[in-house]
Amino acid sequence: MDAVVGPPASGWEGGERKPELEGHVSTGGDAIRARRHLLLPALWGAQSRVGWISPGALNYICQRLAVAPAEAYGVATFYAMLSVEKQPATIVHVCDDLACRLHGGAELLEQARRRFGAAACRPSPCLGLCERAPAVLFQRSGEGVKDEAVAPASVSFSLAPRSGERVEVRVTGSPSAPQTQDSRRSSLRLLSRAGFVNPQSLDDYRANGGYSALPRAVALGPAAVIAEALASRLQGRGGAAFPAGRKWEAVAKQPVRPHYLVCNADESEPGTFKDRVLLEEDPFAIVEAMTIAAFATGCERGYLYVRGEYPLAAERIAAAIAAARRAGLLGAGILGSSLRFDVEVRRGAGAYICGEETALFNSIEGFRGEPRNKPPFPVEKGLFGKPTVINNVETLACVPQIVLEGGEAFAAIGTAQSTGPKLFCLSGDVARPGVYEVSFGATLRQLVELAGGVPEGRALRAVLLGGAAGSFVGPQELDTPLTFEGTRAIGASLGSGVVMVFDDRADLAGAVRRIAAFFRDESCGQCVPCRVGTERQEELVARLAAGKPLGSSAQELALLDEIAQAMRDASICGLGQTASGAVQSAIRRLGVFPA
Repeated sequence: MDAVVGPPASGWEGGERKPELEGHVSTGGDAIRARRHLLLPALWGAQSRVGWISPGALNYICQRLAVAPAEAYGVATFYAMLSVEKQPATIVHVCDDLACRLHGGAELLEQARRRFGAAACRPSPCLGLCERAPAVLFQRSGEGVKDEAVAPASVSFSLAPRSGERVEVRVTGSPSAPQTQDSRRSSLRLLSRAGFVNPQSLDDYRANGGYSALPRAVALGPAAVIAEALASRLQGRGGAAFPAGRKWEAVAKQPVRPHYLVCNADESEPGTFKDRVLLEEDPFAIVEAMTIAAFATGCERGYLYVRGEYPLAAERIAAAIAAARRAGLLGAGILGSSLRFDVEVRRGAGAYICGEETALFNSIEGFRGEPRNKPPFPVEKGLFGKPTVINNVETLACVPQIVLEGGEAFAAIGTAQSTGPKLFCLSGDVARPGVYEVSFGATLRQLVELAGGVPEGRALRAVLLGGAAGSFVGPQELDTPLTFEGTRAIGASLGSGVVMVFDDRADLAGAVRRIAAFFRDESCGQCVPCRVGTERQEELVARLAAGKPLGSSAQELALLDEIAQAMRDASICGLGQTASGAVQSAIRRLGVFPA
């Protein structure tokens, strides 16, 4: 096939897309039906109905979408939540990742296997419910049933699902003074509605300041909105920290049409759950922010790609999109202007690699979620080969504030190099795990103290900063300012905002081995340095953890450094480039696996 592109940014009637226009593209002068972008939703449809993708269902999908069976099979087998083999109607995914391991996740998995049978129970990487660990996801099939996340979970699974509960911990401003519930809310920006406003009500959202930024953006005009974004110096909150305004400006200048906007909600970094909270508790804010970003950059079609393990987040954002569309806030003629924009939700299916932007594009387009080489960059050739803006959920959540208060006011928050408020995900051995909002510049020590410190008077041994792709830091680094420049100065990074605390009882060797196993499992396998390097790294860490090195420990550690260097230098994407960071930092800073 010469080209595979997505639906055009046209074909509107009464604010709704015309289905008959979706997927048309001109290739070599001939109009063809490019429907491959529907492959992942179709595979999900089969999986959800009968619990697996049978040969008959796969063949039918291939016929309808004009996709070769071998290619569709390759896509179906790429994702952990899809199966081409018959399996039980309910699969119990028990998280055995870092935060849940600290709260009995491994024991819970064994108990669940005894109760439900080994075939129905699966160990799962992080489910993004770290503040309520341990966590379980029920993946169900059949007419009218839904997937369901339960946390905290016990072997009886008799507790009412808590995935819809309100966020209990939201802190902002100065970390030195205690704050009441009302004073916390008044000083919050990103979380000002989370836990206080009905997330399923457009009226409540509007009554609490919602949809006040979009009219102002339309009045300002696209160029002025981009100018405010540039003045804010907003850096991306997904880990790469690329300036959002520069990305918007680059896409807006591209003459090629259409432009696409993608919200990356595939939050799969172990220990990260801030984007889930925003989607569950304030979904209309993300819809409004996407609309503003689309207006500024000339995008008429948007996609929100949410990880498959977030059923409630997917449900709420889809409902918010539908409500906004009914109210004339999505579709054609938004706010009586020429602005037209609509959003489609795409659900991932269990692949950490799809958090990488180009792997996410491939997933939406109906291919395996494998990263692309760069350049070209997404601002030139992104989704469906067109200029694309891609921001994560927290980055977009900052946009309404920038529009309403101005870029300079936003830049005045935090530090000169790290501007605005920031969300951090506190979990592990802390008294009050949850999402915390602070201005950039608070220290790691202050943030841990905000979360109540280490319980039972235990000593803090280590903090995993930035997630599995981040670094371990020790007690001697607790006074590090939580800024982009502050963490870089100690050879670490903020990453996705993970702050996972380990007390003096923690099995750090086991945690390091789990991280190594995570990267081995999540490597897409496309490039040799990552595919082989993550496997060799995990094998080497397993030998050290078992006290059975090949040769001396010093020789093994030297080999580990060589593997890490090869992955950093030659991997296609950030997964391989960062896969060794936490492992090496645990050895160098904390003395895990001494030579």
